[in-house]
Amino acid sequence: MAERTNHLIELLPRKDRNRLLALCEPVELQFEQILWEQGKPAHQVYFPTGAFISLVASLDGKPVLEIGMAGFEGVLGAQLVWGVRNAPLHAVVQGAGAALRIEVAPFRREARRSPALRRSLDLYLSVLMSQLGTSAACVRFHLIGPRLARWLLMTQDRSRSNTFHVTHQFLSYMLGVRRVGITAAAGALQDHGLITYTRGTLTVLDRRGLEAAACSCYAADRRSYAELLN
Repeated sequence: MAERTNHLIELLPRKDRNRLLALCEPVELQFEQILWEQGKPAHQVYFPTGAFISLVASLDGKPVLEIGMAGFEGVLGAQLVWGVRNAPLHAVVQGAGAALRIEVAPFRREARRSPALRRSLDLYLSVLMSQLGTSAACVRFHLIGPRLARWLLMTQDRSRSNTFHVTHQFLSYMLGVRRVGITAAAGALQDHGLITYTRGTLTVLDRRGLEAAACSCYAADRRSYAELLN
């Protein structure tokens, strides 16, 4: 299997990339591992290479709704270059796998030293802000079925696999709806031959069909990323 990398790091000039990689340590992130708690200081920055991370809004101290996602295309902690130390969102591992981790202080020093890294982080923050805004509108105006299709496509993109682990409970947590709603929406996608779902393992059977079933937010997210970071 080809070595997995992080797209933001790969965009850097070789000297900047090698310098940043020398400061990072490889780690394995576990499913449902909490990396940040909203409102509390963030101590590490993560560049996922195989794992992917949900960004979740909290209400009354309890995580209630996913509004963003970071995988090999991005980073958890870009806002630290602005001096924002407290985590703006709850961060929980949605897909187990590898990541590169760096402490906050050396990360900020390297961002000051490398204009290329700073530019990539600023662009990624712009993309992330667009994703967060799209998610807020999506929750308000789109039905559960299209939202679920969008979420599954986002997950497939970051897992880089047709098959991944997910539970109804985790889906309801991510989409902010009751489990019965997830069951009905997933059942409809399965009845149309777009997915199979058994004992926590979901397989995408028809990628094009799933894209057609998803709300327009999925395509909007992909466009915003491609325009700035490809």
